[in-house]
Amino acid sequence: MNVKQMHGILYCSSCQDEVPHTITYINDKIKSVECDECNYTLSFNVDVMKEFYDEIYNKISTKPSRITEEYRANLSLFLKRLPVRIISKPYRVLRSLNTSRKIIKKYK
Repeated sequence: MNVKQMHGILYCSSCQDEVPHTITYINDKIKSVECDECNYTLSFNVDVMKEFYDEIYNKISTKPSRITEEYRANLSLFLKRLPVRIISKPYRVLRSLNTSRKIIKKYK
């Protein structure tokens, strides 16, 4: 799960002018839009747990096809990298879960 912040010039109904805003996305869905001048925030309901479950489901369900594509593209390279990937996978999963847990805590 990832959180992105973008900056843009939008019309603020509080300031009555076009001013810089910070837009916060959670997995490509807008979570909030905050005016940088007056700090007026417009928040949207994003079900963080649903986003997390959807992301996990998508990763698990597409894994077989992604592995198949990799070994069909270059079998020798796939076999060469496989032992390192198997060893490092638990650490990558743990890092991803910790990042997601922090996001869930912050935005739930």
